[in-house]
Amino acid sequence: MTLHISLQPIQHGPHRHDAEAVVFLPGARGEDPVAQHWLRQVTLRLRREVCWLWRERSAQVAGTEAGSNANGALPPFSDRALATLDLLRYASDKRSFFAGDVTARHLGELIAAPIAPAGRATGPRGSFAWLVQALGLSPLDRFVLAMALLPAVDSSAGQVIAACLNDPGRTEPTLALAQRLWDEPDDLVRGFDAAHPLLRHGVLSAQGEGWHAALSVAGPVARELLFHGHETPSSLQAVPPCSDVAAPHGLRVTAPGARMSLQPLVGAAGAPLAEVAAAGCAPAGVPVVRPSPALQREHLPTFLVTAWLRGCAVYLPIDLLADGCAHDAHIGPPPFPALPLTVFVGLRDREALRGLGPNALPPIEVPPMTHGERLACWRGALPGVLDDSLLAEVARRFRYEREAIHRIGDELAAHGTVPTADALMQAARADLDLGALAQPVAPRFRLDELMLPPEQTRQIGEIVVAMRNLTRVHYEWGTARAWNEGGLAALFAGPPGTGKTMAAEAIARELGLPIYRIDLSQVVNKYIGETEKNLRRLFDAADSADVILFFDEADALFGKRTEVKDAHDRYANLEVSYLLERMERFKGLAILATNRKKDLDEAFLRRLRFVLELPLPGAAERLRIWQGAMPEGVDASALDLPFLAQNFALAGGHIRGIVFQACLQSANDGAPRALGMPAVIRAVHREYAKLERAHSLDQFGPYAPLVAAPRSP
Repeated sequence: MTLHISLQPIQHGPHRHDAEAVVFLPGARGEDPVAQHWLRQVTLRLRREVCWLWRERSAQVAGTEAGSNANGALPPFSDRALATLDLLRYASDKRSFFAGDVTARHLGELIAAPIAPAGRATGPRGSFAWLVQALGLSPLDRFVLAMALLPAVDSSAGQVIAACLNDPGRTEPTLALAQRLWDEPDDLVRGFDAAHPLLRHGVLSAQGEGWHAALSVAGPVARELLFHGHETPSSLQAVPPCSDVAAPHGLRVTAPGARMSLQPLVGAAGAPLAEVAAAGCAPAGVPVVRPSPALQREHLPTFLVTAWLRGCAVYLPIDLLADGCAHDAHIGPPPFPALPLTVFVGLRDREALRGLGPNALPPIEVPPMTHGERLACWRGALPGVLDDSLLAEVARRFRYEREAIHRIGDELAAHGTVPTADALMQAARADLDLGALAQPVAPRFRLDELMLPPEQTRQIGEIVVAMRNLTRVHYEWGTARAWNEGGLAALFAGPPGTGKTMAAEAIARELGLPIYRIDLSQVVNKYIGETEKNLRRLFDAADSADVILFFDEADALFGKRTEVKDAHDRYANLEVSYLLERMERFKGLAILATNRKKDLDEAFLRRLRFVLELPLPGAAERLRIWQGAMPEGVDASALDLPFLAQNFALAGGHIRGIVFQACLQSANDGAPRALGMPAVIRAVHREYAKLERAHSLDQFGPYAPLVAAPRSP
């Protein structure tokens, strides 16, 4: 590789532009006069070093006289080990060259110019001059910083640096290069280590170890140091104080001390935590910035340093401090704890506080919006909706924060019409996401399809009425304060197939509420503490809106607490206790279904608003179930439904399974769309065998030959 550098302008004598040039690239200079001076120092020393290397390497090439390379091209890079050994050998020649060569002497005179620029010695906050004062940087520190800044200012400087390092692959400066260019090499040994202020504050980064670590300054940081008052970088988003967001009690922001001030803010999903931080900083006149959504975690250090240079406080969502994915991520404190910077960390769960380290301040809870605040926010987001009772119901059902409410309002306003009640509810529900722990269920049944005894039918009706009146009772009758805006919980107990799932779906359809089946295989975890974490995530998501949570086989999750014999028993009891507490605070409708009511913890039963025993249906109910189970369009006139209802004591779920099995066996090609007794009787026989229930041929009456075992010949 050959490097071409023209030295002719300098060789012909001093020129004015030599003294005025800052870097190699004409016109590149920045705005800070102190930075310009030190960048010029770096550039001049690099030029002088190139002059020497040109002479040294040219002389080493066989048959080449020193100075005979008229075009100024350097010879190929030399062996680095040999070049190191030649440092002492040519030391006196180098000093003589610097004193005697016209170009080198001229560069030396420019280098010896006053070390500080004329005029202003300090600059606005964040500038190179300001940083010198703020960190107390020595001349050597300024030189090293300017050397690291050079590639960020001048795109052409990399090859010159590579020539001086005698390595075509190294275009970033190193401490080794600084030691070679600086007049007193020992100064680098005495003055630079890992705890140096430039490294500790993140202004300067070193990739690698020791003398040969590549030194660099990130682009956003370089812009702050070189240009005064430029526009805010795109990675920093200003957080203006919001008129309807107040700083909570205890949030007092003062000027940061000698290190980072780390203030956790705990709030619900969508809570205006950044705006709360801005409200707390407003009295002190400190602006707050947050990272752009496009900012990657690896760019967080540069973001923090840039914010510090601009005199801002910072709001960080906890996700940016997570080293990993999803709930397995490890939370750590922000980088550069020595930065005198106020950092607010927004989180939804106090569990993450442990990862922030011992220097974090006590967390401040940001309370969720009250029903009245949500109602006012919905009114502002949907000014065309005049039905205040509808907005009051929406404000109770959907416990969203300002951000979500305004986003939903903007989406509806984009249609250009006043939204209907159904459109409003649908748009609000679209924001709900319970993740992989719960699966949405499409309700298939209506209340009039339930075949229940009168008492259970009345209780189902009471659940529906209670959910419809919850808003009025909580916020007009005043029960919200005493009951913490709590919702309802019901237990459906009974043998398999008695209609527990069917009843839950019918209630959801009648109320127009989404229903989610809780996947216990995802929630219950064999590892200690994981089940509680899963429950926390589930209830935190479900609490944001009125939903129906359907816990099938609830005894697996809500079982009795046991005598503590080991750590697993203790944690299992803690999980049950936590579940009790979250059930009391849950604001929607929780339906627990179980075949084994006696296995449930009594504490759960005390907290349930409704307990429904769903018995096996009697003959009259079974007849209605048989009639309702027949698909529309299927001819069932040949069936003796009274006989089936009277002779076979089956639950509704089993009856529907029998009808389905009979349809599967009857739908042959060309067959009429009809069911006959032979297919149904055989399906009944199969169902009894599957359930391992005793039965006799007498139950089948005249149809016994259809299921009788064939006799042996």
